[in-house]
Amino acid sequence: MVDLSVKVAALTLKNPIIAASGTFGFGQEMAEFFDISTIGAISTKGFTRLPRKGNPAPRVAECDCGMLNAVGLQNPGLEVVLQQELPFMRSANATIIANIAGDTAEDYIYITERLAQEDIAAIELNFSCPNVKEGCITFGSDPKMIELLTAECVKRSPHPIWVKLTPNVTSISDMAKAAEQGGAVAVSLINTLLGMVIDIETRRPILHNNTGGYSGPGIKPVALRMISEVYNSVSIPIVGMGGISSAEDVAAFMIAGASAIQIGTGLLVEPSLPWKILAELPELCRKLKVDRISELTGTLELWT
Repeated sequence: MVDLSVKVAALTLKNPIIAASGTFGFGQEMAEFFDISTIGAISTKGFTRLPRKGNPAPRVAECDCGMLNAVGLQNPGLEVVLQQELPFMRSANATIIANIAGDTAEDYIYITERLAQEDIAAIELNFSCPNVKEGCITFGSDPKMIELLTAECVKRSPHPIWVKLTPNVTSISDMAKAAEQGGAVAVSLINTLLGMVIDIETRRPILHNNTGGYSGPGIKPVALRMISEVYNSVSIPIVGMGGISSAEDVAAFMIAGASAIQIGTGLLVEPSLPWKILAELPELCRKLKVDRISELTGTLELWT
């Protein structure tokens, strides 16, 4: 029997499939149709200290090989998450990764402190959302800020800290190193690439925000390249994402260096995708001649 379990630092997951922050929400809608406890983990919808309405519509647009979104971190806020969303996820026996965001460093620190007593598996610091004017990507583009803010959150949390990185930087490896130096036990990458779609008749961007985060199959080659680079730059595990839509994609991301993966946009196309992939992974592992899927991680052989 193929062993699908993986480890992200000290955290053991039953399989490498994590629902990425955003398209899975907090799992309530998906739980009506699927057993959400059977996938490796769920990264919650990114939440902030106070509720956010997000950006004005239109804020989602389909494009070649994917989509752009400028939702702007719409979420119910920390108090609702603590009182309603996390209890539901626990009742469904989900493994919870709390994805948190903020406008200021103090926001991240405050949320981290409030989560200290919660039964969650890890905290994922979202330093990479491109669709808000303050915080997130502003912090994620500055390695010194990444290191300092990560360290402040690590000091205040009994939970493992992951850092979600933006690809919209000159060197994502430098950002990963900063997260590692700050005490993060893992980095997750890549978040969306900043893009634009244009209505040629109105001569305006389709998104009210003008730009948005590009996700879907089109970003997969970029994600694989960046994961490979980061794998060779840091010693902490990588949680990979960026256009995954098949079991073969999961294998490719792990070969590039990921210990686990996240699926986001693919869920909008096919809500059953995580479970479809999960069912296909054992046979793929047998085809690739590995008894444990974790054996794939970091086995990429670059041409010299």
